[in-house]
Amino acid sequence: MNINKESTILITCSPGLVECLQTEVEALGYKTFNPHKAGLEIKGTIVDCMKLNLNLRTAFNVLYLFKEFQSKNPDQLYRYLVSLNWADVISEDEYFTVVSRADNPSVKHTMFPSMKVKDAIVDSIAKVKGKRPDSGSERNNVVLNFYWKDKNCWIYINTSGNKLADRGYRKMPHAAPMQETLAAGVLLTAGYDGSMPLVCPMCGSGTLAIEAALISINKSAGLLRSNYGFAHLKDFDKALWQKMRKDALKAAKKTLAFPIIATDIDEQAIVAAKQNAKTAGVDHLIEFAVCDFAETKIPQAPGIILLNPEYGRRLGDTTELEETYKRMGDFFKQKCAGYAAHIFTGNMNLAKKIGLRTSRKTPFFNGTIECRLLKYDIYEGSKK
Repeated sequence: MNINKESTILITCSPGLVECLQTEVEALGYKTFNPHKAGLEIKGTIVDCMKLNLNLRTAFNVLYLFKEFQSKNPDQLYRYLVSLNWADVISEDEYFTVVSRADNPSVKHTMFPSMKVKDAIVDSIAKVKGKRPDSGSERNNVVLNFYWKDKNCWIYINTSGNKLADRGYRKMPHAAPMQETLAAGVLLTAGYDGSMPLVCPMCGSGTLAIEAALISINKSAGLLRSNYGFAHLKDFDKALWQKMRKDALKAAKKTLAFPIIATDIDEQAIVAAKQNAKTAGVDHLIEFAVCDFAETKIPQAPGIILLNPEYGRRLGDTTELEETYKRMGDFFKQKCAGYAAHIFTGNMNLAKKIGLRTSRKTPFFNGTIECRLLKYDIYEGSKK
């Protein structure tokens, strides 16, 4: 296929991250349009998709629109798709999967559209090559996303394959880890760019600190992965991809200008965080310590402090956490003067116990849980 042919590119993300994603995409030089709850669109080529996969921190998937057409029923769908020259897109020796979502009166089973699309593709390739490619549910090779709404159909090449949140460094997730793309979005919303110290008490398995280190040294998140959906397409330009990676490596810095400090009272959490940071190649950039959050070392202001406490979603947790949230407010007032303090939480009732006035509340979703990033400006003396 022609990797330089321009089409619509749909970039998806977690709900709440669209503004962060839009900022990232536009910083790469693209004009965005049609922003919605979980994504936005640009115009570009497969080569642009390669660049986006390498550089975006808050995206889930980069989808290249292959065909947009109309179909009233499965037979019409099959006839159209089997007529396309899929042998120019997918090798007969390749493996592919189809992910589908359909809202059409002819569809009675959720898996049926995927099966129909797969049948059309393998029959098309077999007719030209005399061999049928393998297909299944794994997303490690060619991935196609098919959407069917009434009679309107869209089939995308998912150039990411597995979602971009799967950086590959979180080998020891510990308890309830924050997804990598969400952590990056929270940090960017908090204004973190490496130009001041960052303190992450309650660091858990270290995702916030690791994403911060990647941001601070300008290391592309995509460098942590070796496999993408676009690499399995016919006419994949391996030399161009290697050059992109080489240029991204050159652009990354070796050291931090300001410290990143990550602490947790749970020793096993710090063990996990250190191992994850090592896998990501940034363990030497983060100062880890085992201690209560209130005992965390705070570098000279100004700086950013970011806590991701438990939300108290399980029965019986709330009473104990009320005291913890109150202590967080005391910690900010007593030890964090001159800092922009942030708490990421999914429990606004507990947040009231912090006892400080927020200067900003930014909505996010952690999975299905609606959360807020609460910002507190901690002044030396009185605000006045």
